[in-house]
Amino acid sequence: MAKWTPRHEAPEPLEGPIVATITGGTILWFVMFLVQVPFYAWFEDRDLTWWVWTCLAGAGLGLIGTWYVRSRDTAIKRAKAAEAGAEPREPGAPA
Repeated sequence: MAKWTPRHEAPEPLEGPIVATITGGTILWFVMFLVQVPFYAWFEDRDLTWWVWTCLAGAGLGLIGTWYVRSRDTAIKRAKAAEAGAEPREPGAPA
């Protein structure tokens, strides 16, 4: 089957509003957690409490992801500024 697979270069990675995407997903996980908490007894009666805790774990991991992508964006901007020969500026610093 490998001989029928076309060989071509992989496309460039898509760059978009990554911070907004991760933050939005984190908010959705946390909202789902808050919606399920009042029904915790219902979930417990059916042995489905893992649904509630999965949403909380998703929100927690989303916070880590938000921190990571913000740090990544800052590092990318710093590298681009260094390539251009300009000194990187901190947000809110005087020009």
